[in-house]
Amino acid sequence: MTEMTNPVLPGSFPDPSICRVGDDFYMVNSSFEYFPGLPIHHSRDLVNWELIGHALDRPEQCQGPVFLTDVQSDGGIHAPTIRYKDGVFYLITTNVYMPPEAPADFNPCVNFILTATNPAGPWSEPKVINGAPGIDPDIFFDDDGRVWYVGTHSPSDPAYPSEGEIWLQELDLDCTSLIGERYFLWRGTGGDWVEGPHMYKYHGRYYLMTAEGGTGFYHAVTVACSDAITGPYRSNPRNPILTSRHLTHNYWVNSTGHGDLVELADGRWYMVCLGIRNDIASRSNMGRETHLLPVVWEAENPDNRDMLWPVCAPDTGKVEKHLPLPFPGSSQPGNGNFYDDFSGTALKKEWSFRRLPEASHFQIMPEQQRLRIWPGQPVRERSQSTVIGFRQSHSYFNYQVTLHISDTIGRSEIGIGILQKDNHHLLLGVSQNDNGLDLIVKLNDVVLASASIADKTTALELFVHCAETGYDCGYITNGQKVPVATSIPIDSMLSRYYTGGFCCLYGVNPEGTSEVFADFSEVKFLN
Repeated sequence: MTEMTNPVLPGSFPDPSICRVGDDFYMVNSSFEYFPGLPIHHSRDLVNWELIGHALDRPEQCQGPVFLTDVQSDGGIHAPTIRYKDGVFYLITTNVYMPPEAPADFNPCVNFILTATNPAGPWSEPKVINGAPGIDPDIFFDDDGRVWYVGTHSPSDPAYPSEGEIWLQELDLDCTSLIGERYFLWRGTGGDWVEGPHMYKYHGRYYLMTAEGGTGFYHAVTVACSDAITGPYRSNPRNPILTSRHLTHNYWVNSTGHGDLVELADGRWYMVCLGIRNDIASRSNMGRETHLLPVVWEAENPDNRDMLWPVCAPDTGKVEKHLPLPFPGSSQPGNGNFYDDFSGTALKKEWSFRRLPEASHFQIMPEQQRLRIWPGQPVRERSQSTVIGFRQSHSYFNYQVTLHISDTIGRSEIGIGILQKDNHHLLLGVSQNDNGLDLIVKLNDVVLASASIADKTTALELFVHCAETGYDCGYITNGQKVPVATSIPIDSMLSRYYTGGFCCLYGVNPEGTSEVFADFSEVKFLN
């Protein structure tokens, strides 16, 4: 095998940041409303990534200034940066939280740092950086021992409504505070919302790389350079160095941008960036995923060979679906499938909750190989929904789960589904009636179809199948699929949001009685 396939991290893994320690690579991504937050992946070849933990994996980390209990949709953890220095990993990021009744002048952004000596954890409690406006912070360790915070904000005198600005200030790590003068470095090339800054030093010069153009189809990576970290910065005349805005809508990926660079031990460079598969109408039910591409440093022009700039994908200038493996002799065998029989004493790392969960609603029972759920709040804006799920890793898939129905379930609704957002989801729910079971398929809380099963079975295998013809939902009996709803259009679940699809288990108990529960086993996700 000589080729790799993009994306290297399929599923809802946007805003990647990467660092190298020896022969090991570590990557972190935005996690928004989900808990645990800030997934950390490890690789030794840049193409096979293992989820080793989360930087926010303890409830006490998310109940203070970093608040995920009732965080609004599209809020939560944005655009982290991971770096390594002298035996310590540093992770710097933003929590965006808007209280339900916030005053008009409320600042929703809290920027903070986490540290760890082992990237798999445990990570420290969040250390808030006071006086740091905006989002998407970067941390930069200079050769002289100084540490710098690189941030994004809206300037006080914008030239146009969506103009952003990158600023810089020295950071005292001992007390986690900004010190000295604040420098305003660059406003980008004129695109919307210059953000996501990363600072690098190469051949004695400072390179400031940013995301521009918004996070949609006009997304791009731009770069500027200075002889001093405080500026002034000169824009690369070849900006943007990466974008897909100039490509046909038929190209396989779009909205490429928000990159981070990593240097290999042999001096080669690569970039990780986000992108959206062009499955239909320039969108995908996968959301924004992490892609990989090679980078070289090249002279600005024949008359200025001293001035070097990064060149992305030098042969084509775009994110390719297939590339030569970065390390010949390695392979990319991962199929992206997921299976859990709940035989372990803890949940697999892939499972996430929508917001900080009410822990009493979930219990793993390894002896019975089941996950027990006590139904609670429905999927609603700001609610601690009784929902647990994992990131969808294929555009087309079979998702199957066995539901064990207790006598207590009553009129509660419990089942499986595909969740994009609180107001954007496809659910297959089960409840009891006097004669058996009712199955209901809902799209965004609108009932699409229903069916009744006369037999009061205690175990029911549910499925959601996604193909090019659409979503089918139903149950399996005697090895045969019995659909309840078929050919639900794929464009009804295309990602319109920061996050992609989560395959979920859920439970809703309108009466709030604590004795109501149901068990799940044999979770299968296959392409």
